[in-house]
Amino acid sequence: MASLDGLGGLDGSEVLRRVETHLIRELGPDTGRAEITFLGAEPIEVLRFGHPARGVVRYATLGMSRSPMSNPAASMLDPAGPRAELVLSLKDQRDSVARRLALLAAIPAVEGVPVVAGAGLDLGEPLWDGARFTAVLVAEPGGLIPDLALMGPAGSPAAPAPVCFLPVLPMTPQESAFKRVHGAAELQRRWLAAGTDLRDPTRPQLRLAAGDR
Repeated sequence: MASLDGLGGLDGSEVLRRVETHLIRELGPDTGRAEITFLGAEPIEVLRFGHPARGVVRYATLGMSRSPMSNPAASMLDPAGPRAELVLSLKDQRDSVARRLALLAAIPAVEGVPVVAGAGLDLGEPLWDGARFTAVLVAEPGGLIPDLALMGPAGSPAAPAPVCFLPVLPMTPQESAFKRVHGAAELQRRWLAAGTDLRDPTRPQLRLAAGDR
């Protein structure tokens, strides 16, 4: 699939520079980072913000928004298509999540599938070493980190879409199966009713009736 980014549109490296500046402005200086490269895709960095002693650690991808996401049936990337990065919030440090989070962020580039709120992304392996979670639910953006508006250069064929920062919520295999049958809204309602702390990396699985799975 060809990209219009190089045809008068906003350069991907400039987008990432602005995204990193925005993340630091909203979350403070990063406390660590890792760069992960997958065959056939540009590198993706995962930045860590915060410290467990301060209550929460956040992992944010940097690289998913390099190019806009587009319909896989389209012959060209739409420069005005949606752009996003992923953000995971935990109450403890789990740095082994970096490779898996980067793998999820690479889905639009490697598989040509947009990542949107309400989607369930299943890794088929622990989200971090020793985790009971093997999937994530993509939540609505805007609550934690505001969207980043982008201004393209003069003469751009189309105004670029803002970069959205999509929270990802860890799911166990059973919760992921429940979401596929009953939908994201119902799973979130169950989490809320049970008082589930989705930032707890050791939280128990949501109790589901046998007929719910």
